[in-house]
Amino acid sequence: MALMDFIKQHIGLDYSVQYKIFTSIIIILSLYILKKIVQWFAFKKIKSAESRYFWGKAFTYIEVGVILLLLIKVWFQGLKPLATYFGLVSAGMAIALKDIFTDIAGWIFILIKKPFSIGDRVQIGNFKGDVVDIRVFQFSLVEIGVWVDAEQSTGRIVNIPNSLIFNEPLANYTKGFRFVWNEIPVLVTFESNWEKAKKILLEIVKERGEEVAKIAEKEIKKATIKYYIHYSVLTPTVYTKVVDSGILLTLRYLCEVRKRRNSENELWEEILKEFGKHDDIDFAYPTYRYYNNLLEGKEGTKPKPESEE
Repeated sequence: MALMDFIKQHIGLDYSVQYKIFTSIIIILSLYILKKIVQWFAFKKIKSAESRYFWGKAFTYIEVGVILLLLIKVWFQGLKPLATYFGLVSAGMAIALKDIFTDIAGWIFILIKKPFSIGDRVQIGNFKGDVVDIRVFQFSLVEIGVWVDAEQSTGRIVNIPNSLIFNEPLANYTKGFRFVWNEIPVLVTFESNWEKAKKILLEIVKERGEEVAKIAEKEIKKATIKYYIHYSVLTPTVYTKVVDSGILLTLRYLCEVRKRRNSENELWEEILKEFGKHDDIDFAYPTYRYYNNLLEGKEGTKPKPESEE
């Protein structure tokens, strides 16, 4: 009862409640229609999808801000009684709406600090994708990976609460430096001329990767203003390693974030064509040998291989 008496005494207005409700509806509808008209005229001249998105968001924020200011004027005598009232109930609301307030704080953090922007490819926790929308309570990703290879899009939209920005590590694929290192393992047999194979692979990857390395070097110089990114070698290379089934030659090169699969496709097609021209280079694969335990002939003779696949 004391709270109700306080509200009637300090927050009441001369207008009737019905009049306030009617006025509020008129304000909301009028500003909504005005926003739609402005958007219609603006979007006739704006062709870029990115510009249309940002202006659409700007119109929405302006509309909501003006509505709130006008509704405060209609429903309350001034900001001081309103602040007093909210002071009485803020403690309870903070506990009940903790997650919502954290999401709003995350939204403010994203807008001010810009750990990512629309169009960036990010990973936060177990979620990876391209950022397509940022709202007050959540941001949206077009999901990549999961059941799709080379981190291509799955087509699903994933909505992530903004509060996750405070609780999970965030990886941004494109901010500051839009290239990633990619590796392609090529396994040849022990009997192959591995030195020739390595030379062929190095020629192929350098032909397609040196131009990207030059662009990446320029971008690194710009990125070092904000980030301590230090690479001594940006040119493509091929590493050699002996494994159980043969000699592993690993191509390592820089590529744009969204072109990993295309670059692998082009390189593999070139590798298959070039290796096909040489009889002394063969791809290796895991093999298993089975031996017959029954000795043939005299004792001490070596078991004869039964089969190989």
